[in-house]
Amino acid sequence: MIESIKDCVTLNNEVKMPWLGLGVWQVNDPEELDGAVREAINCGYLSIDTASAYGNEREVGQAIRASGVPRESLFITTKLWNAQQVKGYDAALAAFETSRALLGLEYLDLYLIHWPVPRKMKYVEAWKALIKLQQEGLARAIGVCNFHIHHLAELEQETGIIPAVNQVELHPWLNQRPLVDYCRSKGIQVEAYSPLLSGHLREVKELVPIAARYHKTAAQIVLRWDLQNGVVCIPKSVHANRIQENAGIFDFVLTAEDMAAIDALDRGHRFLPDPDVMNFYR
Repeated sequence: MIESIKDCVTLNNEVKMPWLGLGVWQVNDPEELDGAVREAINCGYLSIDTASAYGNEREVGQAIRASGVPRESLFITTKLWNAQQVKGYDAALAAFETSRALLGLEYLDLYLIHWPVPRKMKYVEAWKALIKLQQEGLARAIGVCNFHIHHLAELEQETGIIPAVNQVELHPWLNQRPLVDYCRSKGIQVEAYSPLLSGHLREVKELVPIAARYHKTAAQIVLRWDLQNGVVCIPKSVHANRIQENAGIFDFVLTAEDMAAIDALDRGHRFLPDPDVMNFYR
């Protein structure tokens, strides 16, 4: 049972990863980002998720150092962007070093391939680079984002190394059940981005009566649904009250009936492109 913001899942290489983290996608104002990271850490968050493509790694690094929390207590994630992925193995290694320097960290807790660029073997070459980084102790755990089952199977077939994490768009309108089941069978931890439907949460009217029964908000209900489904989640917010609210999900448990009702909201709806047809490489 997940009962505290300090609780962690143990990944397939024995690294412990917090169940709840703060996402910082599209947070580019340094003052705003610093405030969000500090507030999250003050609320007990230990996991911060950024990416090269977000353009805020330097600011994230500054904020976590200013927090005064020991580095070893935090779990910091960043990602390899597509433009470097398509250039191959050496470019992936160089991109990691750039991210590490911007963050000002000796090592990363989790390094992810951001998208499976649909060009033959490019993400496999990038994956081989990530394997090297993990072997050298520069990344404690490695994984991927937005990978379908066939992408994951190819990585395993070509390298024999299974990702520790697959971070994907996942929310009540896109519960990714077949992918989640596959990842669970392989020991891959699923992590949800955009868990609160990218600003469309108010449109999910079915959550209102569920939230009322628990005296919680719809956002808290969805995040608790994630955790009870064994999914790590990284809701994004820069507002102190929302960051605090998102942390208030450890004092209740959804019933099986309510879990099933939220599962039934799935409509296969994506807010970001299907990974098989994405076409942004820069």
